[in-house]
Amino acid sequence: MKRLPIITLALFMGILTAAAQPKGRVQKDVAGKSDNGTALSERAKSQYTGQMPAPSDVVWKRDIYRILDLTKEANAALYYPVEPLGDRVNLFTLVLRLVVDGKVPAYEYRSDGNELFTEENKYKVKDLLEKFYIYYEEKDGHITVSDADIPSGEVLSYFIKESSYYDQRTATTGTKVTAICPVQHRAGDYGDSAEAVTKFPMFWLNYDEVSAYFGMTPVMTSSYNNVSNMSLDDYFVKHQYEGEIYKTSNLQNKLLADEAKGDTALRVARERIEGELRGFEHNLWGTAEPEPEDTTSVAATKSTRRARATRTAAKTTSRAKTTKAPRAKQEKTTNKSANKSAGGSGSGLSVRRQKR
Repeated sequence: MKRLPIITLALFMGILTAAAQPKGRVQKDVAGKSDNGTALSERAKSQYTGQMPAPSDVVWKRDIYRILDLTKEANAALYYPVEPLGDRVNLFTLVLRLVVDGKVPAYEYRSDGNELFTEENKYKVKDLLEKFYIYYEEKDGHITVSDADIPSGEVLSYFIKESSYYDQRTATTGTKVTAICPVQHRAGDYGDSAEAVTKFPMFWLNYDEVSAYFGMTPVMTSSYNNVSNMSLDDYFVKHQYEGEIYKTSNLQNKLLADEAKGDTALRVARERIEGELRGFEHNLWGTAEPEPEDTTSVAATKSTRRARATRTAAKTTSRAKTTKAPRAKQEKTTNKSANKSAGGSGSGLSVRRQKR
């Protein structure tokens, strides 16, 4: 009879705990979707993303734009498989599904090439699909695009924006991807020949809005290890891609090609910017940046060293010969003088002897 109040109290506390639990919270967090099933919850986004938003109040920041060529081995993970293969999809198939389903917005690629993540710059889904001639079906206000109609095979490059910064609060430096733009390559448009290719930047994506979905998408990054042990978010956070700089944020909004004319000048300008980015952290802490190894310079240095060694050996041999020659000559002269002296003495004696 004494245990009855304790049991009753425990049951009562259990009822209060269950009542305090928000309705549908556990199901919502596990599913990772909001009540209408259109997007991840904020908690799910924080669990899946590997990249935190870049701090806004930093004392130094530099924005650069790169172009990722998907024909390069390092970027192949973004292109293959061209068509969905089980749970594996390429980057464009993933982002177009997200945009069509209303989970993430697509922002217009402006004429100046810059991204602007505002409400006014958002694409309407139908306008986006019609602009790039992507076939879709609409039923009861719901738009669907079949996998066969997604032009993922034509998206052969991407523009990405990186922000390198120094955070004075934590005394750390970092580089984060902040925006992505798929670029469609079309052959023979507008009466051009079949060999001509026209490139169309399609739309900008805010990386912070897609990173959680990238975190749930596995990719295979190696031809030797076919296990998909990395997510798309890891791929971008760890900078596994390879891209050339085509623009840096500047007051006149000029492309790098506008300032550096010719392939050689463009390559030198890219190398200079890469060196500045690498050297910022070294200069920040007062250490010298290590010079990158140049195989051509190393080979030239080795050749120069060999030539110097050869010349030094030749000089040493020549000096040895020069040193030996005077000694031999000196010895010969000494012997000759001695012979003359000996001969002179013999002649004098014979003369004196004759006089006697």
